[in-house]
Order: sequence, then structure tokens, then C-alpha cells
Amino acid sequence: MNRRGILKGTALGLAAASLPTNATEARALPKLDLDDPAIRVRVRAKMSGSTREKTVYGLTALHIYAYLNEGNMKPLMTMYNYTVTKWKPASATTFTMKHYESGVYTRFNTMEVLDYWDNPFTNERRKVFPFLTGPINGTLGPDGMVTGAEATVKPESMGIQVIGDQVYVPSQSSFSFPNPFSPKEWPKESSGPTYFWDSYSTLSARLEDVANPDLDTVRTSQQFQNLVSWHPWLGMGNRPGRTFGRAYGNKLANGFSDVPAPLRAAIEKQTPEMLDVENWKGFRNDMEDYKKANPRPVG
Repeated sequence: MNRRGILKGTALGLAAASLPTNATEARALPKLDLDDPAIRVRVRAKMSGSTREKTVYGLTALHIYAYLNEGNMKPLMTMYNYTVTKWKPASATTFTMKHYESGVYTRFNTMEVLDYWDNPFTNERRKVFPFLTGPINGTLGPDGMVTGAEATVKPESMGIQVIGDQVYVPSQSSFSFPNPFSPKEWPKESSGPTYFWDSYSTLSARLEDVANPDLDTVRTSQQFQNLVSWHPWLGMGNRPGRTFGRAYGNKLANGFSDVPAPLRAAIEKQTPEMLDVENWKGFRNDMEDYKKANPRPVG
């Protein structure tokens, strides 16, 4: 070997010898005292929203499938959910939130906005009805969120998990209520006398960010799955089964401007209320809005 090769080999050997055998040797992971209620609630607030008074924006992609209680699931469509949530500290261990949400339906796994949807089970063309709801009120404490009577998600407490260098905050919700569309009066729109809504959500963020006392909010990834009775606008009638949704998303650092252009245009057209929540009028619910827009069954 020549002199250059010897020096290069020596340098590589010294560099390899100085490398830690694993990541935890390079930097000790911070600790979270999750037995402390004040710390638990701040972890939840940082990941869900913010520990100071702040408006937090989010976007998730929800892929929707049909499951008819047998066989495999069938892809139906995708819905992009845009959220605006106002957070405020109420006490050392309590935060409140006011949540607004809209959804843009698109062709499955694309951003091609749908105005009409062809039902593969009934062979009917159905006019798409945009999703809009809010304000939904909630109170966040050390062991989770309590939502108002108007909410269709009633989160149940699940423990915070720290796995490696990630923090996970899971929640689960099983909820049902009388279907506002009776099977007798709304044979195509009604999914039965009772409407069922099951939802399972997981937030995740870097432990280093969550443990940082200088941060009031952290970049959080969200995944959730839900199993929901047929929505009236689908025209599924009282067929067995439900829609299954799988979603993923994140907070938006720059709010509405971070929403992809095709979805921004659809939100501006379909649910402009989301762009001015300060002047939001009353409570909105997409099922009640659908009934007002369609006071008689759709043929």
C-alpha cells in the first residue's frame, strides 16, 4: 500500500472506533414522568394542539372502504379532512378546545374532487354531500379528552406510551345514537334505527420535542381507523355492513396555505365557513345539513 492508502485506512479505522454501538449511547433519551398529572396533560396538549392559547390547523387523508360483513373490503373514495382547532389553557391540568372540521371527497387515493359518486352496489349515481361539522367543544385533562354532547367521537382514556425515541398517545371511542333517518321514511338513506361510530386514533411525536419545555406544540403525526354506519348520502339503505376508514395526517405549520391546491379550491367552494370560523353561525352537522337540503328521500 502507498502512503495515501495507509493514511486513509488509518483515518477510517479511527472514525469507526469512535462511533457509538447504538443510538442511545450517542445521546441519552429524555425522560417523561408520566405519573405526574401536570406532565401528562402537557404531553397530550402539545401533541393534540398547544399548551398556550393558539389556533392549530391539520389535514388528514381518509381512505374509505365498504365492508358488507363478508368478503373483502371494497375501496369507495377518499376524504381529505381539514381542521381548525382553537386551544386555550384553563388550569394547570386542563385545556379546552373548540374544533371545526370539513371534508372533501375525492376519487379513491387521488385528489380528484368528486361532485357525483357512482355507487357500485346499487348502480346509482349519487350527488356528493360535503362533510362539515363544528364547533365541537372538548376539555383535555391528564387522562384524555371529554367532548361535548354534539360530538360523534367520545374518546376513552388510554395510556401514553414511550417506545424508543417516539411518544404515542392512543385513544378509542365506541359511540351510537338514534339514526335521524328512520328506515321507514328514508329507505335509501337510512342504515337502520341506530347509527354506530367506532374510532381508534394514535398520535405520535419525537420524544425529544415532547420533553422540550420551550415548545408549546410539536409536529405530530396522526393515524386513525373508524368503522361507521352508512352515511345517508351514499344511498346504501339498510344493507348489512359499514364503511371502514384508514387515515393519516399531520398539523399544518402554515394553516390553510399548506393544503394542496385542488383541496383548497374545493373547500373554498363547498365549505367556505372553514375560512372564517370567527363568524361561524350556530352548530353544524353534516347529517342534519343533509336532511335540511333533502327534506324528502332522494330517488
